[in-house]
Amino acid sequence: MKNFYKIFTELVVTFRYARRMSKGTILVVEDDESVRCGIVDALQYSGYHTLQARDGEEGVAIGLKANYQLMLLDLMMPKRNGLEVLSALKKQRSGQAVIILSARGEEADRVRGLQLGADDYVVKPFSVKELLARVEAVMRRTCERAADEKIIVFPGGELDVAHSVLRLSDGTCVDVSPREISLLRYLIRSAGRAVSREEIMLHVWHLDARGMETRTIDMHIAHLRTKLGDIEQKMIVTARGKGYRWSGV
Repeated sequence: MKNFYKIFTELVVTFRYARRMSKGTILVVEDDESVRCGIVDALQYSGYHTLQARDGEEGVAIGLKANYQLMLLDLMMPKRNGLEVLSALKKQRSGQAVIILSARGEEADRVRGLQLGADDYVVKPFSVKELLARVEAVMRRTCERAADEKIIVFPGGELDVAHSVLRLSDGTCVDVSPREISLLRYLIRSAGRAVSREEIMLHVWHLDARGMETRTIDMHIAHLRTKLGDIEQKMIVTARGKGYRWSGV
């Protein structure tokens, strides 16, 4: 594994996937620094935004609070192994997509991981092409699952995605645009933590907001608050210096 990072770097530069638009966010939970850096390089060159965890304990901490579409999870790690991370994750985020990264001799653990809810596994050592192919396949299935979500229920009402209607508990029905649906859905899925304007721009508008004017997000938030009847801003809370937080109350 000594030359793993070097091999990854040499192979990655052959791919010309780098682009301004992000394909999504992937959390890499891997204790081997050279392997983790190689995977992160490959994903970033392919257009993905990445988060990193160096051991199982950090993997659980980030995995439960961060917003991402896919977790790449090593099995053999200090503090908490991959199966423990997966079990803790699935208790609170049952729909979270996960790909297991395992050594060739860990077949029983791979089977256990799939039983716990992992979407796929990749056996080490693996090529960049194989990893990216598996990632893209799982991400595609994840997007299809999200697209199939027709009703999103929250305290005080529900968002009818299929009919682009916001129904409140007092009987009010309000039409919402596709962008407002995406924004509200992202806020609801990130409930309990503040999301920055840059993060919203990346995951809802699919644009890298670094150096860009993000006032358009504030305008969309204002429109959503009006439609939600959130006059006192208790449902979509402004987190000063951080962004916005969905409380749903």
